[in-house]
This record gives sequence, C-alpha cells and structure tokens, in this order.
Amino acid sequence: MAGKIQSIKVQIYDQAYSLRTDSGEQYTQALAQAVDASMRSIGDQTGSYDSVKLAVLAALHFADECQRLKQRYGELQNAVAEKSLRLSEALDEGLAESSGGKKR
Repeated sequence: MAGKIQSIKVQIYDQAYSLRTDSGEQYTQALAQAVDASMRSIGDQTGSYDSVKLAVLAALHFADECQRLKQRYGELQNAVAEKSLRLSEALDEGLAESSGGKKR
C-alpha cells in the first residue's frame, strides 16, 4: 500500500516519535501499537521498565515471529509445489487414458 511519503506521529511506550513513511497512517499507527503492546506485555511479565531492554526484547519477539512465518511460508510453498506436480501428473495420465480410449 505504498503511497506518498508523509510524516506520522506515533506513541510507543510513552515516547513520541515522528516517522516518515509511505505506508499510510493507519498501517503505521497499527505497527506502533503492536510494538507498544509487546513492550508493555514484556514489561509486565519481566517486571522491567527499562525501555531499551524492552525494545530489544520486543524486537527479538518480532524477529522470532517473522522467522517462524518465513519457515511456515516455505513449508507451504513446498506443499503447494508437490500437490501441483501430483495434480499435473494425474491430469497428464487422465488425458493419456482419454486419448487412448478414443483411438480404439
């Protein structure tokens, strides 16, 4: 959803940031809210309120999620490729049988 570059103000862990983005305000605000929620959740779980540590832990959380999604995406790509190959082979076999049946 790339568009014109704009400056957007967001709040993350009670800090204001001015970001330049072409992704749109709603999308950028949603990302900032996800980071804020992650930092607050980690802070509640660990009892830490050091924003730098929480930001690093939140980044690790998002990196882990991204890596797991990439792995799952690769698995799904392989499954689709295998099923496509089997379907193609079945169609070829069906066409061959159909052509053979007409010649008789």
